[in-house]
Amino acid sequence: MILHSRQWIDHYVGEGRWGQRTLLDQFEHNRDANPDREAVVDPPDRPDLVGTPARSLSYREFGQAVDATAAELIRRGLAKDDIVVAQLPNIWELAMLYLAVARAGGVLTALPLQWRATDVGYVAELTGARLYIAADHAKGFDYIAMGRTLGFEQCLSLAELTAIAEGPVGPLPPVTVDANDIFTLCWTSGTESRPKGCPMSHNSWFSHIGPLMRTSGLREGDRQLCVAPLVNMTALGVNYVSWLVSAGTLVLHHPLTMPVLLEQLSEQDIHFTILVPAVLNMIAKLPDVDRIDLSSVRAITTGSAPPSLWTLEEFKRRWGIEIINIWGQNEGTCLIAGPADVPELERRVDHLPFWGKPGCRWPSGVDGVSVKLLDDEDREVTEPGGIGELCYRAPSLFAGYFKRPDLTEKAFTADGYFRTGDLFVIRDDAHVGFHDRKKDMVIRGGFNISSAEVENAVQAHPAVLDAAVIPQPDEVMGERVCVCVVAREPASPPTLDDITGFLRESGMSLYKLPEALRIVDAIPRNPVGKILKRRLRDEVG
Repeated sequence: MILHSRQWIDHYVGEGRWGQRTLLDQFEHNRDANPDREAVVDPPDRPDLVGTPARSLSYREFGQAVDATAAELIRRGLAKDDIVVAQLPNIWELAMLYLAVARAGGVLTALPLQWRATDVGYVAELTGARLYIAADHAKGFDYIAMGRTLGFEQCLSLAELTAIAEGPVGPLPPVTVDANDIFTLCWTSGTESRPKGCPMSHNSWFSHIGPLMRTSGLREGDRQLCVAPLVNMTALGVNYVSWLVSAGTLVLHHPLTMPVLLEQLSEQDIHFTILVPAVLNMIAKLPDVDRIDLSSVRAITTGSAPPSLWTLEEFKRRWGIEIINIWGQNEGTCLIAGPADVPELERRVDHLPFWGKPGCRWPSGVDGVSVKLLDDEDREVTEPGGIGELCYRAPSLFAGYFKRPDLTEKAFTADGYFRTGDLFVIRDDAHVGFHDRKKDMVIRGGFNISSAEVENAVQAHPAVLDAAVIPQPDEVMGERVCVCVVAREPASPPTLDDITGFLRESGMSLYKLPEALRIVDAIPRNPVGKILKRRLRDEVG
């Protein structure tokens, strides 16, 4: 499935930035060169997660599982460019499935475990996926039953998938996979009420991972701890693809559990990971922090919110660990403030490199990325202190939203820059910094939530006259969904449980459910009916 235009393929091939190598080729190289090296390590609490023992697989064993699964998928009718939907936690089978589906010629789209019938059904309809692979049960929810209800032709349980992967390798016919074929299909949200598919090719992934490897100092054979779910850019873009490129070991974690996290960081010889600022703060403030052994960790990336200077200083002072500040999106965008390009910790918290600016040379050696800021009239903002929407162009960029040409057309400038929807400020001649969100959304634990989607769903509740969603700051998740409601009967307003129960019954995904409720007399709007979110935030505090 090749989605980039011939124009862009020829452009980046001509520049030498895209080639013929695939991530499958990279994995085969790793398997041949290091067959006995640990490839993937299960989370130690896997038995509590899915009821089966945790495993560690070498590259030889992992490759065998990839081949066996690919052969069975082909036997079951998976054809070139078919899409497979999966809902699995961070376990070795999910890491394996990305490669196995690609080896069979298909594309894996892995969805968050919190997604329910509304979003999963939309993905199934848009992609035409016939095969659904999911955990048998997780936290009391029957995923396979949901898959059958949604009409997937085949629903494969985790138990069946594990048996296939651990079984013999059947006939494995050759399948041609091009470097411009799509390798992953992740999903994001913004102002749209429906998820938007972000397809990334092998070439796009190789281009994306180059800046991370340079700025983070990743080395061949590094052991990485993957804490974020293996479904979007946070885990795939920081851990999974860099694990493949560095021929390292992928140590999995799920869900976020501090005792398990600290045990893995201290005892699994971890060299690199990504943790949100709140978790970094929690570690640095633990009462027994002096007993924590992080001597193997060289670098930790962070994102979703600005890290605190104190945290950066504490990790550097206590353990010599560099905290690297990342801004990025599922569409293939990324700016990274690492120690080479932004050595001063006090600047690294809010200064990101102005990659691609003429005259700027970066010690990390990152090139091929170009960013610019545009105002509301699409005029370029160039002076320090100026604010505009960050627009991004690079060989890592996706081709456009999956089967949504209407959204794709609006998302790109005429000269091929992607409109990120984030407002940035020019800090100085060489740096930019995040200023505010142009899109109306809540970012909870790395997942984008459309405010409009939740607002529309809440307004359907019989006890609600009007509703608006605003982000509520949260130390752990970054933000949570706060819904402001005008009650139809002021004397008996709905409760938060009333609203969340109503949304659950409608099939809304769990992570989108409101976690705070404010009853208000009116939702402030402008003359054309647009909700004045800043004013609302000020009013409710």
